[in-house]
Amino acid sequence: MPDKKIQKVTIPYLQAKKDRNEKIVAITAYDFPVAKIMDASGIDLILVGDSLGMVVLGYENTIPVSMEEMIHHTKPVARAAKRALVVGDMPYFSFHLSDEESVYNASLFLREAGAHAVKIEGASKRRLKLIETLIEAEIPVMGHVGLTPQSIHHFGQFKVKGKEVDEAEKIIQDALNLEKAGVFSVILECIPLELAKLITEKLKVPTIGIGAGPHCDGQILVFHDLVGFSNGYLPKFVKKYADIHALISRAVHDYIDDVKEGKFPDDNRSYHLKSQQTQKLIKKETRAPEGKKKK
Repeated sequence: MPDKKIQKVTIPYLQAKKDRNEKIVAITAYDFPVAKIMDASGIDLILVGDSLGMVVLGYENTIPVSMEEMIHHTKPVARAAKRALVVGDMPYFSFHLSDEESVYNASLFLREAGAHAVKIEGASKRRLKLIETLIEAEIPVMGHVGLTPQSIHHFGQFKVKGKEVDEAEKIIQDALNLEKAGVFSVILECIPLELAKLITEKLKVPTIGIGAGPHCDGQILVFHDLVGFSNGYLPKFVKKYADIHALISRAVHDYIDDVKEGKFPDDNRSYHLKSQQTQKLIKKETRAPEGKKKK
């Protein structure tokens, strides 16, 4: 049930949840009807993720997703979210530009799309400087470390990060650097739960896990994975709470069968003339054309 003590989730509200050791619940959404259901259900945070490219637009990975596509899908989510905090995911090469261009792109999520914050992958020195610039421009930023899908061509494949000590230490330092740069939270993706626990204990800001175990301050899943919209491969960390793919498939097959067999539409799902009007119409339409006599 939604938290009735608050009308709108804010960044300070999320921070207070961490301070009280209360879990934050987040999810992705990409359209108005889904976001409306999520919001009414009591979700704290809705991420309009660049996962949009893979689960909605049919791309092989997140690289091709454009700013135009992200803004287009963030707008309806923001209109639907009366309670949840909405975060727009900055797509590949929207923040790899000059600071001026990157800040402009980020600003579009807030002033045009209606989001409350943006998310940026990675923690390089240049990325940290940009985050500081964004925050100075009054644009809240969510960080993201561990598996960063926009780096797929660098990594070669999606796999768990931080399994070796050197890599784990780098992820810890990246998370600390992001906090120092001013992010309001950090997504930890596909890292060992022991590492996620250490990071969560070290950071003052909330951690949001996806494939990072139970010790994060909150959790996020892709909506389409959670409800079983696809019947394809799902990562180990996903729990499928429904099988929407099977439900929709069954409904469409039933519809096809009914149409072919003449069962749909039936009289109850059709409009009717009153009997008097029907007779009048039939009589008029079967009358011989003017100037011609019936043989």
